[in-house]
Amino acid sequence: MGRNLRAVVPHIVLMGIGLIWIYPFFWMLASSFKTNQEYLGQGLKLLPESMQWENYTRAWEVANFSTYFANSVVLTVSTVIIVVVVCSMTGYALGRVDFFGKNVLIAIITATLFIPKGYTIIPVYQVVKGLGLLNTMPGVILAEAGGAHVLFILLFTTYFKGLPKELEESSEMDGSGFLRTFWSVMLPLSKPIIATVVVMQFMWTWNSFFTPLVFTLNNPGLRTLSVGIFSFIGEHSADYTGMAAAACISIIPIILVFILLQKYFVDGIAGAIKG
Repeated sequence: MGRNLRAVVPHIVLMGIGLIWIYPFFWMLASSFKTNQEYLGQGLKLLPESMQWENYTRAWEVANFSTYFANSVVLTVSTVIIVVVVCSMTGYALGRVDFFGKNVLIAIITATLFIPKGYTIIPVYQVVKGLGLLNTMPGVILAEAGGAHVLFILLFTTYFKGLPKELEESSEMDGSGFLRTFWSVMLPLSKPIIATVVVMQFMWTWNSFFTPLVFTLNNPGLRTLSVGIFSFIGEHSADYTGMAAAACISIIPIILVFILLQKYFVDGIAGAIKG
């Protein structure tokens, strides 16, 4: 009896913690069907008195989802592709090639973790301005994809470092060069890490607010969903239930991407921890 109790209690505790963890999401979902009066007056109560479906209609119109959704897709997909390509190539070079100063370079890259992103927005702005890309989608993509992406580089570095050297040797015997070996042999083997990077970067870019806001100030037509949702906050009032409805709509793509890539994502995280 005591042994069974010791086995059941941890599960009950973890289930309770899990419910507390996901409660804010359910509360946001329930709030999207409430009136603003209910939202402000019911506290943490979940169920609305009546389903306010017009919140979603208002969210779609006020947040201009037809345009901002397309902008978010273009920005996110482009950024994810750039980050995966750059980080995988950097990780491959750091993980498989020995060169003078490699450890120093890794230390410098790792040190950028301690630089808050907000502190780099001015030099990034100046670079994009110097390239003549202000208030353009390529400029927003460049600003969002820029940065060291230290976590992703280290994930790729650890993964490539653990692959057998015989793979490269057999590829070289078949006549493949350095880049051909990377693209044809090593990169396809890193699907778990690629999926991990895709999920995490997709989530960060899709939810990004500060960078798209700064680089689209003079061109509202390039705003993303996260910036569009900000339009629910006025000077003297805020449409909280409309904002909740807009947030529920905008979170759907993230959930779909995670569901599609969850197997590789878990394998990638497990492999990174093991490495």
